[in-house]
Amino acid sequence: MAVTVAVAMMLSFVESRIPPLTAVPGVKVGLANIAVIFALYKLGAGRAAAISLVRVLLVAMLFGSPISMLYSIAGAVLSLGAMIPLKRLTPLSEVGVSVVGGVMHNVGQIAMASIIMETAVIALYLPTLLVSGTIAGIAVGTASALLVRKVKIC
Repeated sequence: MAVTVAVAMMLSFVESRIPPLTAVPGVKVGLANIAVIFALYKLGAGRAAAISLVRVLLVAMLFGSPISMLYSIAGAVLSLGAMIPLKRLTPLSEVGVSVVGGVMHNVGQIAMASIIMETAVIALYLPTLLVSGTIAGIAVGTASALLVRKVKIC
């Protein structure tokens, strides 16, 4: 689990150094979710949730702020809350589960932004974030699926 958290943190750090892909705030690939989806499939839901939470807390302390932590927690909770039952109850692949996770992560962040900013106007970003979340989910899910198939856990 510690190695998976470390990989997720490294991926978060690498992603923080990539310039914004668009002018729309919040559009990111979510590279750290490769580690979370890998953990979900190889280590189980509880460990994946622990890895996700520890990563969010450590990344916020090292590279972010309390506000960024709130956004990340909201996104991570909603994302995992969707991915865990989808993995268990549907025939969706890692890619399908990742797409739903990416979209739900964006929904969670928009919900948190609406609460913090005390306005629902921020939801106007949602269509763009849903498209970017789908594209990012495909990329993250593809990478995760490759790792799940190639990495053996003792």
